[in-house]
Amino acid sequence: MEQKTSLFKYFKKDLTAGLIVFLIALPLCLGIAQASGAPLFSGIVAGIVGGIVIGFLSGSQLSVVGPAAGLTAIVLTAIGDLGAFDIFLCAVIVAGGVQILLGMIKAGSIANYFPNSVIEGMLAGIGLTIIIKQVPDAVGYTKRNHDLMVDADDGFTINTITDSLRHIQPGAVIIAVVGLAILVLWQTKAFKKVQLLPSGLIVVVLGIVINEILKAANSPLFLDSTHLVNLPVASSATEFFGQFTMPSLSGFANPKVWQTGVVIAIVASIETLLCVEATDKLDPMKRYTPTNRELKAQGIGNIVSGFLGGLPVTSVIVRSSANINAGARTKLSTIFHGTLLLICVASIPMVLNLIPKSALAAILIFTGYRLCKPAVFKHMWKEGGVTQFIPFAATAIAVVSLDLLKGVGIGIIISIFYILRQNMRIPYYYQRSSFSNGELIKVTLAQEVSFLNKASIKETLNNLPGNTAVIIDASQTEYIDFDVLDMIRDYYETKAPEKNIKMSLIGFRNMYKVPAAASEVEVTADLVDGNEVPKRSAGGYKKLLRQLASIKE
Repeated sequence: MEQKTSLFKYFKKDLTAGLIVFLIALPLCLGIAQASGAPLFSGIVAGIVGGIVIGFLSGSQLSVVGPAAGLTAIVLTAIGDLGAFDIFLCAVIVAGGVQILLGMIKAGSIANYFPNSVIEGMLAGIGLTIIIKQVPDAVGYTKRNHDLMVDADDGFTINTITDSLRHIQPGAVIIAVVGLAILVLWQTKAFKKVQLLPSGLIVVVLGIVINEILKAANSPLFLDSTHLVNLPVASSATEFFGQFTMPSLSGFANPKVWQTGVVIAIVASIETLLCVEATDKLDPMKRYTPTNRELKAQGIGNIVSGFLGGLPVTSVIVRSSANINAGARTKLSTIFHGTLLLICVASIPMVLNLIPKSALAAILIFTGYRLCKPAVFKHMWKEGGVTQFIPFAATAIAVVSLDLLKGVGIGIIISIFYILRQNMRIPYYYQRSSFSNGELIKVTLAQEVSFLNKASIKETLNNLPGNTAVIIDASQTEYIDFDVLDMIRDYYETKAPEKNIKMSLIGFRNMYKVPAAASEVEVTADLVDGNEVPKRSAGGYKKLLRQLASIKE
């Protein structure tokens, strides 16, 4: 259920966080646009729409919306297939319409089925990926044909590290190290008195100051424009508004536009739901986002972004986690970050272009560390055990080595394996009583008996010894799969009489239409000799199967 929070209750914290997110989002918006083969300004438009439009409409208090690296491959391919960016914008509008429809049919409820271990693993994997991917910017390596920062949800290659370490720029390293030192020290008690000042903002300002001092001193450590934020600068209002691209409405007649729109909608919706689920886990106030409302808000945002010439948008975990790390408490922070994108891009792009990318890399590296610090791994191992830790670790590794969606998919598959394995372990519990005149085996079925339990129950029935009394008790069972029920009825009617087994089916609901049952007292009447105390054993199905196997031997 959505928890109401006043938009201006944490005004100062939210404005500070919004400023930090703005500084991080700016180069990311540009980098994702470049990687997508789209006009650079389209990334800025998407960031503005994600912050302002979706910020107002969303039910999430802390998630940040903007262009996502996870969609770059789809966008790049689609622009090439459709032949023009203005036609591609029609696909963005279609994607928005599909997302609104998904929200209306309540498809957002799928978020409830993401296992906790997978979400934790996704966060840890993204944290590791952030750190790795920011190494080039932290050491000042200008990547050929891709010299802008990228987001962290599309995996990495080992060349990211090796190439960076061969092209170290000492000035960038100094700024990054100083920035990281400030961010770490800001968390200590010694700096408690100055913690009201936003550490991220201090890192950015100090980065600019250090580089300008190096410039004034004519130092070879000075970082030129290739190591700084690179924002398009419009010389006039007309030139600024000319950067917006309007969609070519004729594109709606192209079937490929609709196909692309559906693909974008599905991928963007899954990424959004994953991000929202993860953000809610990081929320210090433990609020929950109404996922269906979120899909509708994302849909409206994509429609607006498409009409204004922007890239498709999703909730993005890197900016969201940075938002939380910066102290945000309400969605005012994401609205403010979108507003700052609009104002600053229109008015002072030349000032923003003084920011060293290594300073922003330091902020992101620290954010990444907080997502994947060793304490997270220790907690998952200690609290969750093997069944939680393995899906967690597998998700983290796959997110780092592949990408967000593939990593989560692998984690969910492994989680399902453990769920099925656990489900197969507990088809029933038994009580075995040995009397002088024979023995009674009472099988109490579990609360849920699915087709996964068929094999173990079938094996048990086939191994029951002849000339015994058997009770199958379904009084605690809420659901029995039809195949299992049919097998029990068949055994009762044919095989039990053949083996001279006195069998009773008790506790079954009338809807299952099983034969009339004899009570436990009636079944054991012929076995008990006076006040005889039987030998008893009890446990799970594996223990019973071992006992039955020993009888055969």
